[in-house]
Amino acid sequence: VQLQASGGGLVQAGGSLRLSCAASGRTFSSYAMGWFRQPPGKEREFVAAISWSGGNTIYADSVKGRFTISRDDAKNTVYLQMNSLKPEDTAVYYCAADPRGRFHSGSYSRSAYVYWAQGTQVTVSS
Repeated sequence: VQLQASGGGLVQAGGSLRLSCAASGRTFSSYAMGWFRQPPGKEREFVAAISWSGGNTIYADSVKGRFTISRDDAKNTVYLQMNSLKPEDTAVYYCAADPRGRFHSGSYSRSAYVYWAQGTQVTVSS
């Protein structure tokens, strides 16, 4: 599986962005998909994930109620809709795929995800 993330950019606080992650391969629909981010000078952190069926989603507390993860298996694409953006959301955002498909105790951890896209920069100005 190859992943390509896009949609990052510069936005003012309170604004919105939608990130996309396009996947190659016919097994995309069986994978759980996640978004992570790495703020400047900090470790990469979990943002959100969606199960293989799209029926389950999980979010970091810092983005609950503002970000929404979704997937379109017909397009082999997962999205991250980001609303009410804050300067602290500034980071490089990465999407990743977990072949296990269903959520498990490690779904919040980078180590659960086998395939990674290159990052896309999101900058939120105050």
